[in-house]
Amino acid sequence: MPAPRPLAAALLLTLMLAPAGPAPAQDSLRLPDIGSSAGELLTPARQEEYGGMMLRELRNYGYLLDDPLIDDWLQALGDRLGAYSDRPEQRYTLFMLRDRQINAFATLGGYIGVNAGLVLTAEREDEVAAVLAHEMAHVTQQHVLRGVERAQRDQIPILLGMLAAVVAAQAAGGSSSGDASQAAIISAMGLMQQNQINYTRANEHEADRLGIRALARSGYDVDAMADFFARMSFATRGNSGGYSVPEYLRTHPVNTTRIAEAKQRADQMRGRSVTATTTVGEVDGETVSRVERVVAEPPAQPQLPPLLAGRGNPLLPAGLELASLGGSARPSGATGHFEWARERLRALSATTTDAAVREYEALRRASPSGLSPAQRYGLAVVRLSSEPAAVAGELRQLLEEDPQNLWVALALAEAEAQAGRTAEANARLDQLLQRHPGHRAVVLTYARVLVAQGNEAAGKRAQEVLRPLLARSGNDPVFQRTFARACELAGDSARAGEAYAEAAFLNGRPEQALIQLETLKKRGDLDYVARARIDARIAAITPTVLELRRQGVRDPDMQRR
Repeated sequence: MPAPRPLAAALLLTLMLAPAGPAPAQDSLRLPDIGSSAGELLTPARQEEYGGMMLRELRNYGYLLDDPLIDDWLQALGDRLGAYSDRPEQRYTLFMLRDRQINAFATLGGYIGVNAGLVLTAEREDEVAAVLAHEMAHVTQQHVLRGVERAQRDQIPILLGMLAAVVAAQAAGGSSSGDASQAAIISAMGLMQQNQINYTRANEHEADRLGIRALARSGYDVDAMADFFARMSFATRGNSGGYSVPEYLRTHPVNTTRIAEAKQRADQMRGRSVTATTTVGEVDGETVSRVERVVAEPPAQPQLPPLLAGRGNPLLPAGLELASLGGSARPSGATGHFEWARERLRALSATTTDAAVREYEALRRASPSGLSPAQRYGLAVVRLSSEPAAVAGELRQLLEEDPQNLWVALALAEAEAQAGRTAEANARLDQLLQRHPGHRAVVLTYARVLVAQGNEAAGKRAQEVLRPLLARSGNDPVFQRTFARACELAGDSARAGEAYAEAAFLNGRPEQALIQLETLKKRGDLDYVARARIDARIAAITPTVLELRRQGVRDPDMQRR
């Protein structure tokens, strides 16, 4: 990996912590931008590099929620929207943060973060899709990239101050996830967001317009954006009573004009060719608007022969399914997995098990019919580690009600394994793997169940299960950790060392990764291929470590050795 320049490193931190970047204030009063010098400063490759660095740093601070089922659902949603955006060739990496604040943001390289709180607040998948479509529009219109020029002028001093605070906290013996470091970051974020708020209005209106168009093209409800905005706006009414404004509204200001425009576009998008009016700014207290012609082209639905119409994929052999996570009921334009993803997220993002149980008890009291099947599943996930036998019974009942539900089937296999019924768990997961070959969540769940058994045979079987994903899992820390443990059990200590080093790097600890790889390279039993692979990773990681050291940022765990 090329070494980032000091200026570029500061820009990385700026863009990492900011939402979709602003354009200069005067841009709202000029003709549409047809070029930007920022594109010369940051090439697409460097944008991708900085986006990856941002993701690893967020993971290092414990902000990310890495779960295969939730990640795959979110990425599938984003891939669908991206395919119908104005730049379908753009690659997006979507990730979930465990924070329950209502927020989402886009940054360089097509990296888009979504807080757990936003999904928990949404009433349907279309609303989550609306937010994602909005953030994707920030990427396609290069709003983040264009914000670099202003970041050079205004935000770098803020970020340098923040970096100094982080270094000071580390020098005092705090961990990289310590309170002082986090407080410095939060303080810098507040300063930047306050600085940005006056410069984002034109970008926000443009992202709304293009986001609604992507919703229409991809089959989602075009009313979802206005519905979500209206609910967020309603949340601000309690602010006078001491309630905080949702984070999403701090970075994405919503007013009645913006909601009305979203509703107008939704109404107009139901036709094929419409006139849309977009507010782009104000001059001397008067609103400046842009009127344009918009064409809505919903995706064509292929007509299948009667015998194939009920099958998910007519090209597959009978009985074989790919990437089927939810039950049979699937709302139009949706994945059909929203309720299951939301409840799994509710369970995994809770601060404690007791807090999650209380939350589900409150949901039970609020509903005359009790918990829904998805909520019962979420409660089972909460209780999985403490009551696996009882949870297995509840999940088995849910699976009888919906035999094709992969979310429930995987949770049941985990419950059976933790209850000591490993043979049943292995058999169930073998069957799921045959039905869903190469499915990331199935593979990783099976491998985790195997390595928990702690013997050589289980380790070798886990290696066998994981290898088909090896080529496309270089940036997957969950895979790398699981593969490392499988190799360790199987007696392949060299390959385990490589995977552990890669997991450390992906978790924001490049210095640890480098030390592990250099130690591993000294082994005399490495073959040519393994040694070449290790040399390549050392060469890629070293510039990142050197740059962090020049900035005065050291891994505190390394300093205490």
